[in-house]
Amino acid sequence: MKPNFLFLKYCVFLFSIVLLASCSSDDSTETVTIINPLDNPFDGIPAGNPNGNSPIPAEASLEDVSNPTTIVGDGTPESCTGQVFIDAVTKGGKIVFNCGPDPVTITLNQPAKVFNNTSQEIVIDGGGLITLSGNNQTRILYMNTCDQNQIWTTDHCQNQDHPRLTVQNITFANGNSTNETEYDGGGAIWVRGGRFKAVNCRFFNNTCASVGPDVGGGAIRVFSQYNNLPVFIVNSTFGGKEGFGNSGSNGGAISSIGVSWTIINSLFSHNSAIGNGGNPSQSGTPGGGSGGAIYNDGNTMTLTLLGSHIEANQVNDFGAAIFFVSNDHSGNVIINESTIQNNIGGSWYPSYPGISAHADTDISVTNSTITE
Repeated sequence: MKPNFLFLKYCVFLFSIVLLASCSSDDSTETVTIINPLDNPFDGIPAGNPNGNSPIPAEASLEDVSNPTTIVGDGTPESCTGQVFIDAVTKGGKIVFNCGPDPVTITLNQPAKVFNNTSQEIVIDGGGLITLSGNNQTRILYMNTCDQNQIWTTDHCQNQDHPRLTVQNITFANGNSTNETEYDGGGAIWVRGGRFKAVNCRFFNNTCASVGPDVGGGAIRVFSQYNNLPVFIVNSTFGGKEGFGNSGSNGGAISSIGVSWTIINSLFSHNSAIGNGGNPSQSGTPGGGSGGAIYNDGNTMTLTLLGSHIEANQVNDFGAAIFFVSNDHSGNVIINESTIQNNIGGSWYPSYPGISAHADTDISVTNSTITE
């Protein structure tokens, strides 16, 4: 069956956006305008903060998928199975979907795993129509440059520039990594090494281990990005509505160790850090319960929050909105054109409500609202 008209139209449009960006100057401050196919979705929960207007740097933009490596599906929903998607990720490259003109949920029975030797660029683009579901049984997507089973490609697996994994225009729902033991956390996505970014994405009802002092990321868990470059999260929603939030012991939405993040025009709401006892865990407790939306631990790292909204997240211990601990006190937080409000629970708020960090952590706030 030939690809449907909407699919072809989307590919042509996306190519034109990328072409415009590529014709611009090479200035590192170059910004782009991107179209978000999930800004008014069928289920009423848009990807991203509707009120976010921060500029998007070119490197944080959509990737060009006009010449895909693999098209999942032949134009019908039935052709878009979990195994077909898993096989596509195994091959690497640029992956798009042709599952018909209507929204489709693809259910997985095991994680799709990136092999590090397939291609330097791996892009998964749902075209605004695809939901990948873990069916509350499995993590959805996994990349680890230091996992021998996924093939070592350099002698410095924790600091290599590839694979560069991008997920865009897609929804991740009901991922569950609680059965993972060696690489825990990251209910929907777990990443180590290379680079990672999410653009125009939604994360609903993903979960990871419910207790533990140093495990987390109900939706996403990230380690060891190349040259300490940031993870980009752009126009994306974590939760967004009661009953859709993500949860884990720490970092209800996202969690990392030693990783910087740049979060642009995104929404975090109704996520929960459900552990108990903090890190290190208090005597008689299993540990955890920090970072209702965001959990960052490490040394020299930066959390940059631009045009974003964090509200109605919840913790048992610290950081109802954000937990940011720079162990050597060298990390910093930048908040601009953002709102943090009505987050629930926790303590240890030396500078701003809902943000747990050392009192001497450099937190720069401009044109933003931060309230209880």
